[in-house]
Amino acid sequence: MARWLLNSFSLILLLAVGSLQARLILPLSPDDGPRDQGKMETKGAALFAAPRVDDNSAGNYRLPNTTEPESYNVELWTNVHNGDTQFTGTVNIDIRVLSETSNITLHYRQTSNFEATIISRDGATPTAIPLTVTPELQREFLVLTRTTAGEAFGANTNWTITINYTGIHRSDMGGFYISSYTDDDGKQHFLATTQFESTNARHAFPCYDEPARRANFTITIHHDPSYTAISNMPVNTAASSSGVTAFQTTPKMSTYLVAFIVSDFESTTGELNGIRQRVFSRKGKQDQQEWALWSGLVVESSLASYFGVPFALPKLDQAGIPDFSAGAMENWGLATYRERYMWWNKQNSTINLKTNIANIIGHEYAHMWFGDLVSVKWWTYLWLKEGFATLFSYESNDIAFPLWDTYQIFHVSDYNSALINDALASAVPMTHYVQTPTEISNRYNTFSYAKPASVLYMFKNAWTDKVFRTGLNKYLTKNKYTSCDEWDLFASFQESADELGFKLPASVDDIFSSWSHQAGYPLLTVTRNYNAGTITITQKRYVANKTDTNTATWYVPLNFATANKYDYRDTSATHYLLNVTETVISDVEASSDDWILVNIQNSGYYRTLYDTQNYGLITAALKSQPWRFHPRNRAQLLYDTYIFVSTDRLSHSILLELLGYLTNEQQYAPWSTANTILTVYDRYLRGDDLYYHFQNFVRLLIDPIFEQIGVNEIPGEHYLNNYLRIVLVSLACQVGSNDCYNQSAKKLSEYLYNGTAIEATLKTQAYCAGLRSTTNDIYSRVQSDLLSSSDSTDRSLFISSLGCSGSTSQLLDFLRLSLDTANSLSYSERTSLLNSAYSRSEIGLTATLDFLETNWEAYAKLSDSAKPLDAALRGIATYVVSEKQKTRLNALVDVVKAEGPSYINDDLSTTIDSRITFNFAWLEVNRDPVLNWIEDSFRENGSPSLTSSITTILVSAMALLLFRLY
Repeated sequence: MARWLLNSFSLILLLAVGSLQARLILPLSPDDGPRDQGKMETKGAALFAAPRVDDNSAGNYRLPNTTEPESYNVELWTNVHNGDTQFTGTVNIDIRVLSETSNITLHYRQTSNFEATIISRDGATPTAIPLTVTPELQREFLVLTRTTAGEAFGANTNWTITINYTGIHRSDMGGFYISSYTDDDGKQHFLATTQFESTNARHAFPCYDEPARRANFTITIHHDPSYTAISNMPVNTAASSSGVTAFQTTPKMSTYLVAFIVSDFESTTGELNGIRQRVFSRKGKQDQQEWALWSGLVVESSLASYFGVPFALPKLDQAGIPDFSAGAMENWGLATYRERYMWWNKQNSTINLKTNIANIIGHEYAHMWFGDLVSVKWWTYLWLKEGFATLFSYESNDIAFPLWDTYQIFHVSDYNSALINDALASAVPMTHYVQTPTEISNRYNTFSYAKPASVLYMFKNAWTDKVFRTGLNKYLTKNKYTSCDEWDLFASFQESADELGFKLPASVDDIFSSWSHQAGYPLLTVTRNYNAGTITITQKRYVANKTDTNTATWYVPLNFATANKYDYRDTSATHYLLNVTETVISDVEASSDDWILVNIQNSGYYRTLYDTQNYGLITAALKSQPWRFHPRNRAQLLYDTYIFVSTDRLSHSILLELLGYLTNEQQYAPWSTANTILTVYDRYLRGDDLYYHFQNFVRLLIDPIFEQIGVNEIPGEHYLNNYLRIVLVSLACQVGSNDCYNQSAKKLSEYLYNGTAIEATLKTQAYCAGLRSTTNDIYSRVQSDLLSSSDSTDRSLFISSLGCSGSTSQLLDFLRLSLDTANSLSYSERTSLLNSAYSRSEIGLTATLDFLETNWEAYAKLSDSAKPLDAALRGIATYVVSEKQKTRLNALVDVVKAEGPSYINDDLSTTIDSRITFNFAWLEVNRDPVLNWIEDSFRENGSPSLTSSITTILVSAMALLLFRLY
């Protein structure tokens, strides 16, 4: 399945950055939880699950191994067309008894009125035997026993179970559930759809609801003739009639991959390489289905070609569901999505959405092989499908759309997400046993998605793409229509390496399991002996505490680039750390004046810490010849250096010197990473009297590239420039670039008054940047548009952007809208206005305090139960970074506690103190080193890096001036 979501703290700061791709590397405040991307294929609960031991005790949640299914014939009756939530069903299950048993145990969930019989398939004249059905609620077992006394079911016998039952279409977007949409005329349309992963097939019909219990499925659905039904397989025309849709029988598959939809959807059809594909969604949206259809066609073709294994079913459908908590789901032959991941048009949709749609389709289509054709033996190995799907969401796009350079997006999203979450104490291994439905649901996190994708990508590079690709072909071919564990994958990789003569320093079992069986990842410390020409590399698990004494080790693939050998095309491993803490390498050719870089293209899953002299050599080379370093290496040098500064492993000066090279940077991944770092510093320093020094420093870095990129899309430019522009506009305007202010204000004004269209990709940035320094007329116009708009997306955009203003009077006028209960703002909208202002800037925070000091009681009375004032005060505390702000907020809280204690919760002061203390602690460590370095760099004999940057900017500016004059 697929992903995306950020926790609330990250999201607040993300709004300030204005870029979904700019993943923030934020210090954790005391009341923050782990940061993770919410995964899309299952309804999860808490983020992490404690491991269990499968001891087969009486409380075991695994089905007994006494019987196994061979095939299902499922027949369902629904009247969902009129909103009826009742459905009835009959399921016939052909089973084989493996060992003698007195009962047969299946799964069920929220179904009832069971009537069951069983017939032997071994006798010439079988007779139906009535069964007693005993539900066990906790484990959701349905235990079937003979109603009258009789023999046990003998080993190696074959039977057919028939169960009649009734059910309710659920409304929580799980199982066989009811959904609806409202058309342009206000008419409500109902539909019934499914979401079975991980343990919800049992809601639609009693079954062996475990991934390894593969069987054939024949589905028949009775529905109103005005509706149509679709499922995993094509329609069996001969067995269908008006109001009855029967489907062809599936290959052997897992229960959680079965799917069916009963609806009045419309579709668009295409075909490539003999595979028919269709895209289904609500009526009236066919004109927006084309991109999903085209992406599906080329992505499927790319994957089939890469794996060397054709798609196994005769057709492949996609469907957009109005209410879909999972986000996306890889049902075999019928992938389902939130409808917004199906719709795209050039006029109104962003480039980011275009990429995301293709990426999510790549993820779900990769599952058609990893998870569907070959499923996992148990949820312990969830990564064995989700890791591959995550990796191939990028690889499929890289094949289908090579000009996108999609691995830069991988680097700043999934790769960095894995590094952040896998460094937490709560991290768990990729291979991690779970048992209950809740525990299984909790496995859908970084350790099943982003981390294994990063580890697989590492070995794809270290072992060469040929070995990796051949291994996958062997794995899929040998194990198709079965269920596997990680050792089956490792065996295929080993066979591939042996067959191709690729020498490995240890077995694949040993190498790969060192990554899948333990949490975390290595920190490699690289120390050079410049006289002897040797390199000492040590490893230990990376954790924030640099004095931690952990002894974890991995089999770590290594490779090197140097000042004299910087060819980044060959990413195969030239050396290994063989599960030891230290190794000395003497055959990397580099003089004492040459830089050395570990981890070509940053394909390895680890952090690298160099000695100070090597950092100096790298920084000097980056400033003079940045093209000698791969863009993803440039991004990771910034990222790791920032992390090491944050954990007191490096000095601030090394990071700040390194950032100086950005005057020559033009690629997305490095700038996205720099934006991440600089946005964190901006967030804390914006309340400082010397904040302008920081602003000047960032403007010096960003002005050269901003001059080239600007605020308007350029025909024929590189695809990732669309992503880069979002980052640059957000950052440049955040630090007060007049050029950014002027261009953005002009862009917004021309749209509002002349109808000059704003590119959809830039609309958010154009509004926020355009309103930072604008006239009262334009500001009032956007406020008016907010109050008159009926489009929820536009209203959210207007609210977010109005908080960007740098004018106190404009912000106060905006904040007063929250108190006017006669206007069109909903409660959730009016209580979001303050956050839009105080999270953006020091001026916004000050204006919010001004507003609440006068209007706190009126604001508190916006709700009798939700306590909006309490929420606002807590939110403000997150951004308090100066004594003046702290004094004002605490004084306000004291007034509220004295005059309106019922409007706040008892722990308000404790929370506020905790958040402010955390912010001040950050400033205590970082403020002086950063601002002092910057201030020193502006002096005549200051930092060569910044002096060089200033010189570069002045020369560029003079050249531009001369160009314009002549």
